[in-house]
Amino acid sequence: MGAPTTPATTGTPARPAPGVPPADRALTRPRQRLLAAAAALVALAAVGAGSLLDLRTPAPKPADAPAGEFSASRAYEDVQVIAARTHVAGSPANDQVRAHLEQQLRGLGLETEVQDTVAPEAGQLSGAAGGATVARVRNVVARLPGTDSTGRVFLAAHYDSVQTGPGGNDDAAGTSAILEVARALTTGPRPRNDIVFVLTDAEEACLCGAAAFATSHPLAADGGVVLNLEARGSTGPVIMFETSRNNAKLVDIFGRAAPHPVGTSFAVEIYRALPNDTDFTAFLDQKFIGLNSAYIDGGAIYHTPLDTPEAMDRGSLQQHGDNALGLAREFGRTDLTELRSGHDATYFPVPGGLVRYPGTLTLPLALLAVAAVAALGWLTRRQGRASIGRLAAGFGLALVPIVVAPVAAQLLWLAITTIRPGYAELLDPYRPIWYRLAVVALAAAILFAWYALTRRRIGPAALAVGGLAWLALLGVLLAVAVPGGAYLTTVPALAGALGGLVALRTRQTGPWPVVAVTAAAAVGVVILLPTVVLLFPALGMGMGGVAALVAVLLGLTALPVVDLLHPQAGGQRGLLALRARRLGVLPAAATAVAAVVLAGVGLGVDRFDADHPAPTHLMYAMDAGTGQARWLSHESDPQSWTDGYVDGTADVGDDFPGLGDGELRAGPAQPANLPAPKLDVVADATAGGERTLRLRLTPQRAARLATLHVDTSTATVLRAEVAGRPVPVEPREGKWGFGLVFHAPPTEGIEVTLTVRPIAGQVALRAMDASDGLDALPGFRARPPAVGVVGSHSSEMLAVARTYPI
Repeated sequence: MGAPTTPATTGTPARPAPGVPPADRALTRPRQRLLAAAAALVALAAVGAGSLLDLRTPAPKPADAPAGEFSASRAYEDVQVIAARTHVAGSPANDQVRAHLEQQLRGLGLETEVQDTVAPEAGQLSGAAGGATVARVRNVVARLPGTDSTGRVFLAAHYDSVQTGPGGNDDAAGTSAILEVARALTTGPRPRNDIVFVLTDAEEACLCGAAAFATSHPLAADGGVVLNLEARGSTGPVIMFETSRNNAKLVDIFGRAAPHPVGTSFAVEIYRALPNDTDFTAFLDQKFIGLNSAYIDGGAIYHTPLDTPEAMDRGSLQQHGDNALGLAREFGRTDLTELRSGHDATYFPVPGGLVRYPGTLTLPLALLAVAAVAALGWLTRRQGRASIGRLAAGFGLALVPIVVAPVAAQLLWLAITTIRPGYAELLDPYRPIWYRLAVVALAAAILFAWYALTRRRIGPAALAVGGLAWLALLGVLLAVAVPGGAYLTTVPALAGALGGLVALRTRQTGPWPVVAVTAAAAVGVVILLPTVVLLFPALGMGMGGVAALVAVLLGLTALPVVDLLHPQAGGQRGLLALRARRLGVLPAAATAVAAVVLAGVGLGVDRFDADHPAPTHLMYAMDAGTGQARWLSHESDPQSWTDGYVDGTADVGDDFPGLGDGELRAGPAQPANLPAPKLDVVADATAGGERTLRLRLTPQRAARLATLHVDTSTATVLRAEVAGRPVPVEPREGKWGFGLVFHAPPTEGIEVTLTVRPIAGQVALRAMDASDGLDALPGFRARPPAVGVVGSHSSEMLAVARTYPI
């Protein structure tokens, strides 16, 4: 091949010399490639570092911080009280936490009350498992009256914990933050609008506390703005991950008033599509508007005994409080009647703030990006840098890393979980950083290898245009299907196309083409690098392929900069060509080795031990009528400790309908001397072919929940009430076609009224209650130090059931 010619220095488009194929032409051709590559990489590294540093949590403020500021140190004192021990809804420990909350709020001079009622569930946390779900809840509600209120601002968090841990983060973080925010607000001028502090009960069980407040408390009658504070881990930035619909004005206030605004419209879109729920769900169901925030990294301790106050990153607590206080003050002085808008906003974090623009621009911007990439392709062909055939090939081949990288990431995690099966029960490893870096390195290796193999045949310019074309196309698809996520590809594609156009229209031997493509790549770094970082804790390593996909998209935006790492295309023969090919393989080889090394370091560093135990799941179920008992586990591939209890599988739906349907691992257990819940007939009347049974279900031991199911081969349930409250009658599959679950049952029992159409002479009812803790059971062997409890709502459950024919 002939050597490339130097383009003219005038504005005339450069033409290739006859001996230089178009495939050897890039968007930029600096004379000093190594210098240009170094400068571009340093610039992108600086931009990336700035983007990641902006995600850091603030330093926690000391206890002697000014009274009007939020202090994580002051709030942490409440964390230590709230999360001193496990405090599941209805337990004496939860009563003590509630008393502390009342004392703190009343001590601030706030109007404080306890809402004590029975409420149905919100969302779909538990109803599918056992039937219609209700709970006795005791919410702590306090109000700071406004001076000229236009509505109410509600700060909400739940104060109960799961049965498997003290909830040092989930949600002592949100509860303590609200107490400290309340203290700060009472030290200054009163706000214009009412501020209501809602500390809910039974969130972990069924979101019933939030449902009770949102549906029946007088302060909630007119709706308002809700700021819900949550935690699903122990560290990391606080992310505003969910909003009500038509959120543009809410997001604008969030971007202005939150001191550390981290949130993306993409996260909102994803969360809306997931079956997950928080207390925020109950408020949305009642047409409230608002924002939902949480920190989510460190997910290995979520819902486990390790979720203690000591595990909390106080910087995350500081960010939670700073944002909540700033938003409470801003919403407290805003005319709340003007907050509803007709559209959602698109928004994402950048160093120093939050970019936001109307969602109505999403599709036009996506189409503009397509047009810009098409213009870049046209100019690339016109300047002789790629033919139509090569542009088409570049587009087709750019799909390879987009598909291969996520698949490879999932296969990598499959291999790691095969070596360490305990990871299957964890939301994330205890020390996931090495595995996250391994996935990013693997994605980079695939991108670099693909580029090295296709660059000489297809050409740098065609591959760059092809990569941007895929980003632009994905932007259009996202704009239609997931509008809040379209910015992820639309904005980098638009920036990349504009950068390429500038590079092709400037002097190719000067610095400006490199500056143009580097600036375009920097836009991709600002948008996509934080997304990669935030996706890992949000989805866990089990879905690391999603982060790998975004990492590849980031690489495609930077292909002209990647090209600078390679020797000048074209003009090499013999040993020079061989040397060029070898140099081109170096980035791929280096990142592939890095991926293997990082994964190996992860396996070496993140071992299970007493401080980081392997999670296991075990529960005990006994039929008090037959005296038969079983050990049960949800583990699909039981670990060695669990294997000592279960030796096969069983469907327990017929015997223990309160545990849900489906097969579990099971093994024989010794019967314990435990009473079944008592079922008494308070009244029994028949009229018009309908039988009305008024029953009292009374646990005979300290129970976290009680269930009652009806055998629909003996009667058809027409209507049902629990504690005087109607509950939905939705037939379930299987023998026990109707069921209800009652969380936090009072010691005096629960009154249930069933109106049925009898089929047989007697109606068969199955009563069950469940407590927590297996230590006192016969045959139970304590877990070794390196064996822990998985974060599950049924871990350590002890269930006793009995059938009553009536």
